Amino acid sequence: MKKLRTAIIGCGNIYSVHADILASKENVELKYMVDIKENRAQKAAEKYNCEYLLDYSELLNKDIDVVHICTPHFLHSPMAIKFLESEINVLVEKPLALNYAEGKQLLRTAKNSSSHLGVAFQNRFNENNQRAKKILEAGTLGEIKGIKGLVTWHRDKDYYLNDEWKGFYETEGGGVLINQAIHTLDLIQWFGGPIKAVSGNVDTRVLDDVIEVEDTADATLFFEDDFNGIFYATNAFSSNSPIEIEIDCEKGSMRLFEDQLLVKTANKTDNFNENSDTDYKAYWGYGHQRLIDGFYQDLRNSTHSNTIRAEEGIKTLELITAINSSSKNRKKYYLKGVDKR
Repeated sequence: MKKLRTAIIGCGNIYSVHADILASKENVELKYMVDIKENRAQKAAEKYNCEYLLDYSELLNKDIDVVHICTPHFLHSPMAIKFLESEINVLVEKPLALNYAEGKQLLRTAKNSSSHLGVAFQNRFNENNQRAKKILEAGTLGEIKGIKGLVTWHRDKDYYLNDEWKGFYETEGGGVLINQAIHTLDLIQWFGGPIKAVSGNVDTRVLDDVIEVEDTADATLFFEDDFNGIFYATNAFSSNSPIEIEIDCEKGSMRLFEDQLLVKTANKTDNFNENSDTDYKAYWGYGHQRLIDGFYQDLRNSTHSNTIRAEEGIKTLELITAINSSSKNRKKYYLKGVDKR
């Protein structure tokens, strides 16, 4: 079987997660590491026994099947568009694009390309998230009555000053919503289904002398299935406390917290634990292996069943836009395509 020739663009924090997985795959050949900082590119290439480049556009002239985009946010969409137009498959780290408008442009490009585009919402593949999704689909808890998502983390001045692209709308696209809480927003939609409207608020409460993006956001979410959700996220807590998602249903409830899933019904309570050990940052989760395995399986089989596609990635960008717009205009914001009565 022919090996798929792969390159990773961006040798910052997250790249090693992708590289370790690719290096372990028998049918993948990791060919290039790309970074504008030569010391990082060279170090990564030496570690994974491949070549390095300083300009990602050189890959367009190489014999490459797949690129993994692990760069700052503002580069995601422009890079992905160039590779898709050249019929090269793309797996991009979150977010799909810098903002919703860019995301729509990337989605149009993906639809006109024969290549695959996947986005790294790896937390969908965590064991307990998969289990919770199956319970909801089975209907054993009845219809959803409400859903709650909480993210209370800590990001200090050094976090932003050590990466020149963070903290600015032009390069990061936002703050806690698009960077830290985006996985929770994705899971809320994945569990609860389409959201028709939001009433939200965003604010910069702690590092307003350092960043221009928000560090705190909250929203009431109005789902198409006629139930409401609540969401709160902040980077202004003293530490990174565990994310919590609670789903209240007609016949019981589910609570996801750290590596546990607590399922309550009238008759019993089940507690599911999963092995969440990881060699990387704990808040990255441990679903990248399944995410990447599924993406390459789809490439082999010319399917899309295991890939989180651009259509999914853009939903969260639209939701972030809705929360920001609601906050700015101080009124409920209806998402595109939904009757605004």
